[in-house]
Parts: sequence; structure tokens; C-alpha cells
Amino acid sequence: MSRKLGNDQRRARLVTRHHLAVPADGPEQVAESLVALHATDPATVHLSVLARCAAGTADVERALYDDRTLVRMLGMRRTMFVVPAALVPVVQAACADDIAVRERKRLVQHLATADVDGDPGTWLAGVEEGTYTALRAREPAFAQHIADGEPRLRTEIVMAAGKPYESRGYVTNRVLFLLAAAGRIVRGRPRGSWLSTQYAWSTAETWLPGLAPVDAGTARAELARRWLRAFGPAPVADLKWWTGWSAGQVKKTLTAIGPVEVDLDGGPGIALPGDDEPVPRPEPSAALLPALDPTPMGWQERGWFLGDHQPLLFDRTGNIGPTVWWDGRVVGGWAQRPDGEIAIRLLADIGADGTAAVHAAAARLHGRLGGAVVIPKFRTPVERDLSS
Repeated sequence: MSRKLGNDQRRARLVTRHHLAVPADGPEQVAESLVALHATDPATVHLSVLARCAAGTADVERALYDDRTLVRMLGMRRTMFVVPAALVPVVQAACADDIAVRERKRLVQHLATADVDGDPGTWLAGVEEGTYTALRAREPAFAQHIADGEPRLRTEIVMAAGKPYESRGYVTNRVLFLLAAAGRIVRGRPRGSWLSTQYAWSTAETWLPGLAPVDAGTARAELARRWLRAFGPAPVADLKWWTGWSAGQVKKTLTAIGPVEVDLDGGPGIALPGDDEPVPRPEPSAALLPALDPTPMGWQERGWFLGDHQPLLFDRTGNIGPTVWWDGRVVGGWAQRPDGEIAIRLLADIGADGTAAVHAAAARLHGRLGGAVVIPKFRTPVERDLSS
């Protein structure tokens, strides 16, 4: 018979393992504990760290660009993440390599709208090599400087030809995306502040030398173990969604790691071997997590910690906004006003102690942001309302 690990046990693990109660030692431990930090919005990486340890934005930048213990890369579900440097080969083999294959095929199809010499696939392969050579001669370099050394990057393609939303653009960013997905180039320090989205590029061998490739099957097993340690116990469907793997890849990976079956309040789930024992429930604690934080984005099915708050806290495409947490549950949302003040909206009654703890957490975050005002890349109803 499967051991029962209900929602209380899942929330106890979440609070403890995601450092919502006891602070982490630094940015590296935050990333390690959560497997990876969402980086589609650059602010998320910094705010996710600030929510879990005493480090500041300068410490996150040090880890990313000076020590390079954290690396920004394409990963699960074609999403940008920041991962511990040692995990780069694992994410590359487990997820990014497959993405690179699919994206290259898609770009070859789109090149049918462009004026290129000969076979589009052969042409693209030549442009990729030319781009890599141009970057090596200039690194670190921004996209426009790389294109100076490989003029074919300024080849124009048409997207959605004939549609009302037809658009035209150079292949520059698409080719750089392919090289990054293949693990050949890396996004480095941005132009401007930690909120900037314009990154200088470097070759992977320069930015992070000495990392050995990993077999794809081995990599998927390692990534699944890490996810289960951080986000388990959970339904198999959540692992499939988070990784973006096919059903066959998930099945083969689970055969390799041999998880134990558990009962998640009436539904089946899996846990790492030896991780199906009850854990102590921590004291209630408050946290303000940013938009796209890896904790709420770690599962596809979120009712056990989100309740019925999704319509107010998510956008229409499934991106979560800034959230307020108490005792392992989402209890509200937050936003910054133009003057930097943090506004809170509680969507649940958490009592006087909980309310006081939430406002204290908001005051601490306001002081640590040093006047920076963060507007999420994806806006949600509560965030929009509070920020006005």
C-alpha cells in the first residue's frame, strides 16, 4: 500500500526545501535547492534570491558574471533559467539538445521566405559557423557587433506571411538562439542594470571551460532526481510538464531512478526512494515571491498551495505574478508602485500575526531593493491594480 503524503506534508517540504522559512547561505544554495531559477524576466532571478537569503543584487551579479558559479541558459520547456554551473551539462543533455534540433528545423522552414543561396539547411549551418567565428573574434560581444563579422545574420525572414500579424525581421537573434540552445554560446553580463535584457555573448569554452558532456539518459535521470528532491512528492504529470519531456522519455527516466509510489490526498504521486517519510512541519512564515518564481512554477497542478486564486494572480498564458505566501500557501499578491513602495493585497484571512509578518517582509524587501522599481514582464490582474 502506498504511503499517504497529503497536502500538509507537501507544504512542509516546500517551505523547508525552498528556503521560505530558514534562509539559504547565498545565491548558489538558492539555485541548488530549487534546481533552477526562472530567468525569462531577469528581475525574477534576483528577487527569487532576495526572498530566500541575505544576499543582495550585487551578490547575484557576482555569482553570474564574476565567479560564474551560476549560468544563464536555455532549459526545460524552451524556457530561460539560471542554473548552478555544475548542472549546465545535465540541463544541456536532458533538455536543450532536443530543443536545438526542433528550433533548427523550424528556422530552416522559415528560411523558405528568405533570399538565401542554395539549400536553406546548408546555408544555415554555414551561418552558424560564421557567427561562432565572428563571436570568438570579438567576445564578449552584443548581437549587432557579431553581425558586423557575419553579415548573413542580417538576412530578413517573413513570419506569418499574409496574416494580419505578419512580421519581418533579421535572423540574428534566431541564429544566436540556436547556438545557445546547442550549448555553444552563453549569455554574459547585460548592458545596463540587473533589470536589462540585452546580454553580451561569449563562447561556452571561454565563459565556462572544462565542463564535460553528459549522456542524455544519465542527464535526464539526474535532473528528475533533483526535481523530485525539490518538488516531490508529486504526480508524474508534473514532472513531465516541468521538464517538457515526451511520455516515452519520462517513462524511461522513471524506470532508471525507481521512485516510490505515494498517495497525494487521493491522487497518485511519486517520491524519491527514502523520501516518503513524514517531515516536521515548520513554524508559519511569510515570503514575497516575484513573478515567475520557481516555487509556484514548479508544478502544473497547483491547487494544493494556490487555492482558487489563479484568476487574479496569473496572466492569460499561465505566467504567475508576484505572490504573497504564508505557511506554505499563496495568500495574496503584491506589486511596486512608481515610488518603489510595496503594496500588498491579501486574498485570504491569515490572522493578525500572519498579516504583520507579511507587511514586515514587504518592508524588508523595500529596503533591500535600494530604490529599484521592478515591473514584471508579464502583468497580472492584482499586480496591475496594485502598481497603479
